[in-house]
Amino acid sequence: MLKKYLILVGIIIALLLLVVAALYYPGGSQQDKNAIGYDWKNNYLSNLFSVKAVNGAANTARPWAIAGMLFLCSAFGLFFFEFSKKIPSKLSANIIRYFGIGAMLFAFLVVTPYHDMMVTISSTLALVSMFYIIIFIFKSKLHLFKVLSVICMVALYSCNYVYFTRTDLEILPVLQKAAMLLTITWMLCLQYFTASIDFEPRKPVAVKAGDK
Repeated sequence: MLKKYLILVGIIIALLLLVVAALYYPGGSQQDKNAIGYDWKNNYLSNLFSVKAVNGAANTARPWAIAGMLFLCSAFGLFFFEFSKKIPSKLSANIIRYFGIGAMLFAFLVVTPYHDMMVTISSTLALVSMFYIIIFIFKSKLHLFKVLSVICMVALYSCNYVYFTRTDLEILPVLQKAAMLLTITWMLCLQYFTASIDFEPRKPVAVKAGDK
């Protein structure tokens, strides 16, 4: 029973740890360097991983945030591993599995001083894996998942666009949290509300002679 819900449990623990980290964050944001505490609208998630907070104080949120990121990346990596088993194409399944797991390994390393490099690598690998998943979703009859996939990808691409072009950076803290929650929703729905049969190739319908 626990194994079945391991991904859900991991994500719940991760989110709780990140909330605790936010409560321990000393202060300072892109809007106000002297602000007290974590501002969900103006602080990046990466602020929780820094050795020092934006206001210069020692960042007591860091251990909680690192633990939260470890659980989150582990849960996401497990999702890519488990979901790949539902894909009938061996090549596509391997791309989903290994690109997804690789993305999460690099994603965890955003807690290090190599944050920017790790974001670039993990984002690229994750988007490739998710793109392959979405191909199979669009080949299926999972119409609601098609809509959710489009919304999720728009949010992720928007987040990456703002991050890499440095355009409208003031909206990035909110955008990255929205993209993360959408991705979590997308993954949990795929994990618990789809089956291998949903992604099997459609068999051609035989046409009777009298129907020609």
